[in-house]
Amino acid sequence: MAALTGVGLSLLDRSRTRSGEPDSTGVTGTVDRAVAAERQGYHRFFVAEHHGVPGVASAAPAVLLAAIAGRTTTLRIGSAGVMLPHHQPLVVAEQFAMLSALAPGRVDLGLGRSPGFTPPVRRALREHETDFAADLAELRSYLEGTAEVTARPRPAAPVPMSVLATGRGLEVAAALGLPVVVGGPLLGVAGDPEPGLAALAGYRRAFRPSSQQPEPQVSISLDVLVADTAAEAQELLLPEAWAMAQARTAGAFPPLEPVAAIRARDWTPRQRQYVEQTAASAIAGTPEQVAGRLAELVERTGAAELIASSSTFDRAALAASDAALAGLFGRQPAGGRAPASAVPSGA
Repeated sequence: MAALTGVGLSLLDRSRTRSGEPDSTGVTGTVDRAVAAERQGYHRFFVAEHHGVPGVASAAPAVLLAAIAGRTTTLRIGSAGVMLPHHQPLVVAEQFAMLSALAPGRVDLGLGRSPGFTPPVRRALREHETDFAADLAELRSYLEGTAEVTARPRPAAPVPMSVLATGRGLEVAAALGLPVVVGGPLLGVAGDPEPGLAALAGYRRAFRPSSQQPEPQVSISLDVLVADTAAEAQELLLPEAWAMAQARTAGAFPPLEPVAAIRARDWTPRQRQYVEQTAASAIAGTPEQVAGRLAELVERTGAAELIASSSTFDRAALAASDAALAGLFGRQPAGGRAPASAVPSGA
């Protein structure tokens, strides 16, 4: 376990909805999970932005983070991320300046550029072509107080920014001197790791130090689930894997379903293929198995932080997995803080 004790540990919760529950339970479940994460010693807790997706209740990260800030005292909170093409940079700066005033020193702003899930959502968001790099630079100028317009309330200190990066996003982050959060194919968990490693090397090589971030910093994000047995952990992966299979074959990302209901369905070959692909891109197993795979991944990528984006239908099993994962990283429960060495630079 020693290989993981110097790595930052955070959670990303997308407010996944469950079949048979109202959407509001997905949101309140996120707040409850954040409270537990603080008690379990997690460093940061992230929420997401999705619009018009049946299986995700989180559409307004700043509002949800305000609720989490009111229920926590030491946990860092942030977005992973705000989709900048959907917003004016000044408005995002004002929202996160407000959050920073309410929770001083605890707010992080992760930014992405993913489009809306469907054409009707993209039309409703008034999406249009934007210059992501220029928008990031403009947003940072508001938060640092160097822009022509002053964002209010003025943050006591600049709000740390990071980029949810794939491909071109790594180049933008390097040019602006920003940390990156990477996941999926770039990690090479279920495929060839070499392209991802080359991309990360390019980011580190091209990185230009900024006032907030003197050195390149990489956080990795993926589903991580821990259970008493490998078979139980694979069962926990199934609801999310099935939802991904539905999204790719039926065009809709649905609420999570119980494992028994999924097993009772007749799967098509394509659905089975997508379930297996999604499961292969995650890390799940016993504590020993998960610790070994994560240590190898951290060593391979040079990551300073792991962001577990796990979800499953059974909330109690998810809470137990969160607690077990925190234990692998040497976190202290009952309000214990992560050791200083585990806090990433620039955070």
